[in-house]
Amino acid sequence: MRFPLALTAKIAGHIIKHKARRTPKFALVLQLEPLHTCNLTCTGCGRIREYSTNLKDMIPLEKCLAAASDCDAPMVSICGGEPLIYPKIEELVAGLRAQGRIIYICTNGVFMRKKMREYMAAHWSREMDHKLQRLVQEELVSTKEAEQIRNAGETAPAKATIQPSQWIYWNVHIDGLEYTHDLIVEREGVFRECVAAIQMAKILGYQVATNTTVYKETDVQELEEMFKFLSGLGCDGHTISPGYDYDAAKKDMAKRLGKDPKDFFLTRDLTRQKFKDIQRWGERFTIFGTPVYQEFLAGKRELTCTAWAIPTYNVRGWKAPCYLMTDGHYPSYREMLEKVAWDKYGVVNGVARDPRCENCMVHCGYDPSGALGTNYQRGDNWKNFRYNFWPKPQPCADGHKVDAFNGVSVGKGHLAEAKAALRNDAAANSGEGGCSTGHSPPTKPLTAKIAPN
Repeated sequence: MRFPLALTAKIAGHIIKHKARRTPKFALVLQLEPLHTCNLTCTGCGRIREYSTNLKDMIPLEKCLAAASDCDAPMVSICGGEPLIYPKIEELVAGLRAQGRIIYICTNGVFMRKKMREYMAAHWSREMDHKLQRLVQEELVSTKEAEQIRNAGETAPAKATIQPSQWIYWNVHIDGLEYTHDLIVEREGVFRECVAAIQMAKILGYQVATNTTVYKETDVQELEEMFKFLSGLGCDGHTISPGYDYDAAKKDMAKRLGKDPKDFFLTRDLTRQKFKDIQRWGERFTIFGTPVYQEFLAGKRELTCTAWAIPTYNVRGWKAPCYLMTDGHYPSYREMLEKVAWDKYGVVNGVARDPRCENCMVHCGYDPSGALGTNYQRGDNWKNFRYNFWPKPQPCADGHKVDAFNGVSVGKGHLAEAKAALRNDAAANSGEGGCSTGHSPPTKPLTAKIAPN
């Protein structure tokens, strides 16, 4: 199975229950943003700019848990911002598990190894030592960190940590191989840290998924190579979605980077071109989502947006109408369902009800449509059943052959010219002179070794 049986049964039971009750609208996945603070400035993400006046704000733990109860979605995706910055992230995960939720921790991967070292220290046992020795051998944990884990495990009292569980996934943001990913997250070395974190997580027994956004400059062949590589690492599944030119992201790109959003985001036609092989990828790799949504991405059918099925709760309340567009915030999920004019949004038969929806084919709006039968066609139920219950694809045997560490992007990224201009101005003001080329100086490439976090 692509998804563990217990998790599949939980989600299926939730859908069947509401279908039997004829509930018109209900939540499948809660996008929970306990904060918008982030340690990266990813190109294409307008989140920390849209909520720039709330970057220091955080949702209290009890309100996060109350929001999950409010919409009663079987799955909660903890996102943001970077959720591992949230001071109560361990307690939040534990509280959601106590409610019986399936949990995705959507992270950029930078703090993952730190959180896993804390888990090892808090739950240290002699049985864990062979895993620690392997982590040291593979240079995923330094000898100094290993000693700290052993010492803490012998003396420190147990504390809340994020532990391996069939109900919890690390969901790591990866938008391509090394050069492309670091270009998009605008920081060198992040891809290597993500890979190290995934390797460590699999050794310790965690479930790991990846989350990829596809942009206009994304190379389709590279995506396939990325899936090979990630499959070879033992990843348990992948989510992939097209990059959409929502307002906050467009404004950030134009103002901060001086770039035309049309050169970066996908139109509806370009999405279909990029995703023409999505069904073949779905057979070869463990792509999460429904085959109906894959057909939609490939341009083989139309779907109607069901954004209410994946609602977003953040520091301002329930965000409407969807994860990407903001026309208001509401105090409760029920009030949002009742007050939002849902028939004014989305695309129906190729025609956008709202011009902002014209190019959107994002999974948070359309993937639940495939699961809920919003645009049912004969055979859809069988497609979904077969896709989820047939044996999952085997890990790619030659994933290690992929040239994943294909170069660094420092000095060549989206911010390179802006940074060079700032350096030139600073140098001119100090009377030192500066480079007039507008490009950053060359740097040495990273070695193949992954430095411990």
